[in-house]
Amino acid sequence: MEIQIIAFGIAKDILGNSQFTLELPSEATVSDLKVKLTEQFPEFAKLASLSVAVNTSYAKDDQPLQPEDEVAIIPPVSGG
Repeated sequence: MEIQIIAFGIAKDILGNSQFTLELPSEATVSDLKVKLTEQFPEFAKLASLSVAVNTSYAKDDQPLQPEDEVAIIPPVSGG
């Protein structure tokens, strides 16, 4: 299945683009997505923590993904 990825902040820099599509097996979860991203982009593993939103709602690692889902990769934010 094809998933639309939107990346923000340092995640965008690591993934090389702010938007792209990624092919995942059917029955994939958010956790499977993270593994796939780490396989394709080894620097992705360096993100100590990040949030994932599926179709504008924050998602846990065990959430199943559906074809045509839009997934946002949101790295930790700091500032003052």
